[in-house]
Amino acid sequence: MLEQSVAIIARFMQQKAGIQLSANKIYMIEARLEAVVKRFGFAHIDALAASLPIAMGEVQQAVIDALTTNESFFFRDQKPFDAFEQALLPQAIARARDEDRKVRIWCAAAATGQEPYSLAMILAAKKHSWLHQGAEIVATDLSQTALSRAKSGLFTQFEVQRGLSAQQLVQHFTKIDEQWQIAPVLQHMVQFEVHNLLHNPARLGQFDTIFCRNVLIYFDVETKRQILTHLARQLPPGGALVLGASETLVGVSDQFKPDPNLPMVFRRPE
Repeated sequence: MLEQSVAIIARFMQQKAGIQLSANKIYMIEARLEAVVKRFGFAHIDALAASLPIAMGEVQQAVIDALTTNESFFFRDQKPFDAFEQALLPQAIARARDEDRKVRIWCAAAATGQEPYSLAMILAAKKHSWLHQGAEIVATDLSQTALSRAKSGLFTQFEVQRGLSAQQLVQHFTKIDEQWQIAPVLQHMVQFEVHNLLHNPARLGQFDTIFCRNVLIYFDVETKRQILTHLARQLPPGGALVLGASETLVGVSDQFKPDPNLPMVFRRPE
């Protein structure tokens, strides 16, 4: 793979997705794009790279899908889900009741759906507390391939074994051949949409809580600031942003303040 090809692909991902790809990722790039090369009939990866800036939208989307990290599992890093269940959800319910509207949660990097479905399980268990107002989860991702899988609600044995207890599996899933189908009642609670975090999310509406975990680490500081500005506009004062365990806003943004009582939770100032 030519250095020029690496540069073209890296520039493309920076412009389209804001994601930084360093030169030392060459083996990862080659491995992930091999299927794209074959699918669209390119002679080799350098030919794909050369055509990428003017390629069809389908080719460009396939490259984005291939190079987007979609690692996810149910109830990943349990603490944010405990914080949601014990503090953020009750606060959101009270706010929604006062404003006579639905409770609204946004998963901004939904990948293959494990995070929003985990939140749906918590909402289902607390249904009596928000039934009057209603609740909805909006789950977005840049990858159309990941979202198609998420919408299907089908997960492999390996995937359901990561984060789910036996009780949760029996309660919320049905075995279909070698896969597990999530319950329709949970599927109906989640609205999946393609969304690029670099773009204005105003069309999605306002939210009580935003989960944007383990994604900011892939962006440079200026792109992080741009994304955080977008997220802040979708939250009311006091609204919560939940980040990944290794993510921090120190030196990046003053639009959120860490919640002293809840790990990985940042608040839009009152």
